Amino acid sequence: MTLETLNPETRNLIAGRLVEASNGRRFDNLNPATEEVLGATADGTLQDMDTAIHAARHAFDHSDWSRNAEKRARCLRQLYEGLREAREQLRAIVVREAGAPVSLTGFMQVDEPIEMLSYWADLATQYEYETPLAEVPFAGRPQRRRMQREAIGVVGAITPWNVPLYLNIAKLGPALAAGCTLVLKPAPDTPWCATHIGRIAACCSELPPGVLNIVAGADHRLGERLALDPRVDMVSFTGSTATGRRVMSAASATIKKVFLELGGKSAAIVRGDADLDAVLPGAAMTCVHGGQGCAITTRWLVPRSLAKECNERLRAAFEAWRYGDPEDPANLQGPQISRLQQQRVHGFIERGKREGARCLVGGNRHEGRGFFVPPALFVNVEPEMEIARQEIFGPVCAVIPYDDDEDALRIANASVYGLSGAVYGRDEARCLALARRIRSGTISVNGGMWFHVDTPFGGYKQSGLGRENGRMGFEEYLETKVMALPGAQGLAL
Repeated sequence: MTLETLNPETRNLIAGRLVEASNGRRFDNLNPATEEVLGATADGTLQDMDTAIHAARHAFDHSDWSRNAEKRARCLRQLYEGLREAREQLRAIVVREAGAPVSLTGFMQVDEPIEMLSYWADLATQYEYETPLAEVPFAGRPQRRRMQREAIGVVGAITPWNVPLYLNIAKLGPALAAGCTLVLKPAPDTPWCATHIGRIAACCSELPPGVLNIVAGADHRLGERLALDPRVDMVSFTGSTATGRRVMSAASATIKKVFLELGGKSAAIVRGDADLDAVLPGAAMTCVHGGQGCAITTRWLVPRSLAKECNERLRAAFEAWRYGDPEDPANLQGPQISRLQQQRVHGFIERGKREGARCLVGGNRHEGRGFFVPPALFVNVEPEMEIARQEIFGPVCAVIPYDDDEDALRIANASVYGLSGAVYGRDEARCLALARRIRSGTISVNGGMWFHVDTPFGGYKQSGLGRENGRMGFEEYLETKVMALPGAQGLAL
């Protein structure tokens, strides 16, 4: 699909209208695989953000959106159908602006997130918003009590560039289904994955004006404005832990609720009884989508007694790994999102070498255009090294030897992060015992896949606060109210 036939939406959605920036400015959208300018996007201003917040506040306070679950479900199903019709346009947008390999778009990048919206539309009407509590006596009289869950209000959503369509839908879906209104601020590296949703919402759904607002822009103060503004009741942020701290700090000024899905440095423990030929080639998946995934297992822990044998198998897997043009279905790794990110990853690689880790594969720079980084496999890594502690967000795998199960568990948990992890071995009971003791939000045992729209996803420690997806993810956007009346007679609550 050519860019001309792709015809991406480049305007923002504010108060039900597709609009250019208030000052008329636009910013360039780059293809990270070619470094070419794809086109320009409305460069939203702080004034535009103020208008969007006002529209969201007005829609929440002066419409029945939060109280009409049937309307919410109908509008979300209309948006779902519109997204399905635009599926191939969205696929091309994700590949072009995010550098995501087209081979991944059948999963988290395009097809899966579109289908997720149907789940949220269903939950809008299926969720039990009011539940009775047991009667209890007070002052000699029974008390009739009910617990009510209701929309938290205006949500500011801030999303990153690595899986942009998925994360935009993962936030707007449950927020709107729960009855909130929303202002979405996408990453400036991938604006069209959001603005194109705006076109579909405006043209294909009956979403009331102000319920969904999308403000793309190159000014990073736009996200800060969402966190600071007292008209915003909640901020839902996905991104780096460092930025998450700033969001949390800004939101503290108004004591607004904060959902944070942040970084990870997930460990895969390969037990001594594992089938090394079956397990170790999977370590090359560290490089999938350029390693730009928070839950990717970037630390591989192998038995010290088998380290030499494991390293040779890992070498073969990484040498066979292909990277390059994301439009080639044979590639699972495309470019880093930007030159800045490319340089950042190379900085980690050079520091890993200086710290004494052995770079068994890669470690060189890409020749030619595009923000690519060749896969790098480091062995003989010590847990204290920077490449074993910091989230690199690049195609860099750190292989760490361990002595026994307790040592592996100590290394896996010796991290400020706790997002995901994996355990491999023939003894499933021992693997599960280890998995239960790893301090992280999700664990794969022997390749089991935990990801699904009904699965709560989030982390321990500095990997975040709260959970995304599933009923728990829906409830992140709800407040809790308890109502009580004395006596057994009278109107039922």
